[in-house]
Amino acid sequence: MDLNRRDFLKLSGVGLVGAVTLSAMPDTQVMAAKKFPLPDRVSETQTICCYCSVGCGAIVTAWGESGRERMKIEGDPDHPINQGSLCPKGMAMYQVHEVDGELNSERLTRILHREPGATDWDEKEYDWDEMLDMIARRVKTTRDETFVGTDENGKTVNRLDRMGSLGGGELDNEECYLLAKMNRALGVVYLEHCARL
Repeated sequence: MDLNRRDFLKLSGVGLVGAVTLSAMPDTQVMAAKKFPLPDRVSETQTICCYCSVGCGAIVTAWGESGRERMKIEGDPDHPINQGSLCPKGMAMYQVHEVDGELNSERLTRILHREPGATDWDEKEYDWDEMLDMIARRVKTTRDETFVGTDENGKTVNRLDRMGSLGGGELDNEECYLLAKMNRALGVVYLEHCARL
């Protein structure tokens, strides 16, 4: 590129104007920040929608000192599946946390247990390990007592008719695969998933 003296002076003048403009901008930005401070602490977290097996990405924005006072959910524009869009169910995910703008007091935060034949749930404190052991014992007892190896014609069926499995929309493909494998190994016939496509 041929650059004569006149072109050099023009470019230098444009550069000088740009530098002066840029040096004035930080003061304006600082003033704007001082003038309009954020009223609450804000945090953003990426998550996956819990309602179906599509696995749309979402961004959860929480306000307040504890990060739990108010919440907003929107689609994640960087997510390869939904690219920022969410269906009506996905947009309503905040209802898991809030009902009518208030914290959801109906949301379960502890283990509840109902004895066989009882009508009310027992709310005393349970240990997770204790409850998981109880579930495993009951699954094994049910399988041992009701497993059908052969039908009335002597044909091998290896099935368990007294137990079923219902997967949830929060499970990803790998978890669904493992859940199905476990239930097939137990002989469960009634195997379903609420979010299958």
